[in-house]
Amino acid sequence: PQPGPGQVRVKVAAAALNFLDTLMIGGRYQERPPLPFAPGVELSGTVDAVGGDTDLALGERVCGLVSYGAFAEYACVDAADLSRVPAAVDLPTAAALPVVYGTAHHALLERGRLEPGQTLLVLAAAGGVGLATVQLGKALGLNVLAAAGGADKCALARQHGAAQAFDYTAPDWAEQVKAATGGRGVDAVLDPVGGDYTAAALRLLAVGGRLLIVGFAAGAIPQIPANRLLLKELSAVGVVWGPWRRQNRTAAAAQMASLFELWQKNAIAPLVSQRRPLREAPAAIADLGARRTTGKILLIPGADQ
Repeated sequence: PQPGPGQVRVKVAAAALNFLDTLMIGGRYQERPPLPFAPGVELSGTVDAVGGDTDLALGERVCGLVSYGAFAEYACVDAADLSRVPAAVDLPTAAALPVVYGTAHHALLERGRLEPGQTLLVLAAAGGVGLATVQLGKALGLNVLAAAGGADKCALARQHGAAQAFDYTAPDWAEQVKAATGGRGVDAVLDPVGGDYTAAALRLLAVGGRLLIVGFAAGAIPQIPANRLLLKELSAVGVVWGPWRRQNRTAAAAQMASLFELWQKNAIAPLVSQRRPLREAPAAIADLGARRTTGKILLIPGADQ
């Protein structure tokens, strides 16, 4: 493909999977590309052609986003949607940074306005956004509690910075969380799950707490009772990083610079659980959709050649 004005062509080093890929493929995402299309929204690589009207140069290492089409050997990308990757950072792994850490940063700081010392509960804490939020929350000085399905996923959350982790396959997991806070509750809940978990999250919030709604991986969109918000002065806050990033380019660039700085200080680090050849994209997407994964999956063009 040839880049247009304001675009560059990226030779893809890696493309990262996200849960939204499964939604887009199933026609259940708010953006529906014309069929047929190549999935994938997140990539890293090197600039190998420039369309003009950009300060990116041939050979620069970049990571960023496309509307779709990242699962490819080459992709044309708007230069404004790319960030330079520092030399000290592994280029393929950089593909795992923008979406989950950008979402986590936006949730905790721009939307949640959390401060050091406050208590955060992260649901689905072993998933992509969840694990990024656990790491970033600890780096920001929060008291991070995690909830995940199963002992292995809870252990993973603790390894990445959670002070405590709770297995929400246990019937009394919410009571365990409440007890861990001395009955006070938490200042914020990051909720990428929805369904019945949202109702539990609301009950776990302290007075003035914030429910940070990232998505509905459980499939059911919950109904939030307004009386609960009123009685405890709670806030239900939507978190959608993509539109915010497009509307706040300067702030988004500063956000990515901050995340790379934290990475180079080893305060955060994307967990890549699998690196698979690009041709295995269908199987990798199926694993992600069936929740058989932790952390991030990378697809590597040319890995099977």
